[in-house]
Amino acid sequence: MTTPPSSRGARQQRHQLIVDHVLARGDATVAELVELTGVSLMTVHRDIAELADRGILRKYHGGVSAQPSMVFESSSDFRLHAHTDEKRALARAALPFVAPGMSVMLDDSTSALALARLLPEVGPLTVVTNYRQITEELRGAEGIRLICVGGEYSRTHDSWIGLPTMDMIGGISVDLSVLSTSAMTAGMTFHQEQEIVSIKRATRQAGATSVLLMDHSKVGRRALHRLEGVDSFDHVLLTGPVDEELVREMRELTDVRVIEAE
Repeated sequence: MTTPPSSRGARQQRHQLIVDHVLARGDATVAELVELTGVSLMTVHRDIAELADRGILRKYHGGVSAQPSMVFESSSDFRLHAHTDEKRALARAALPFVAPGMSVMLDDSTSALALARLLPEVGPLTVVTNYRQITEELRGAEGIRLICVGGEYSRTHDSWIGLPTMDMIGGISVDLSVLSTSAMTAGMTFHQEQEIVSIKRATRQAGATSVLLMDHSKVGRRALHRLEGVDSFDHVLLTGPVDEELVREMRELTDVRVIEAE
């Protein structure tokens, strides 16, 4: 039996409420979550089981705890519901870089997914991606020639990664590469996973022009692995509020064009 859209939406909102609550506190009991959500004990147990299966929360007897921050930052399911307004603003700011007839490579970021949703307005285009969510978004779009980069499927990222992915990206040259990452300072970008760093580097290098999309939550912080210098990108699009001193320093350190999206 198919779940009605309204029920799916309510479940997603409830899952986000649970995740935000556990993230803020580190853990929570089942009784807390029943009171928080206003649903039955059985429903909360189902929610917990689903979130644990997706790798977002860690289940223990009587409650749940937050996974390490790296798991949240990597999880496609979690990223899909984080800072959605900012990502839509970034997508609108990035759209003028796309012109009919171009080839565009999009990485497995949810910021790039927001741009993908606008691309049928521009076509015809060739779009290359390793993100399953983008292939689902564009597979029926008229005027979009879609090239899917294969490899080892990662359920956490909901994308294809690994050596086959690297090899395929290395053999592609596009007009425009659009990507995001988990952290940046005025002069350097970062990501918490070494394997993803390699794929994002290859994605950036595949484009004659590259655009980096960063919502405000990622700016002014670091992650474990250095990705590339900010000056490796042609354009950096940011959403506020971003520290003005950091933006000034970024413009002084690099020749990159920094755009603050409304």
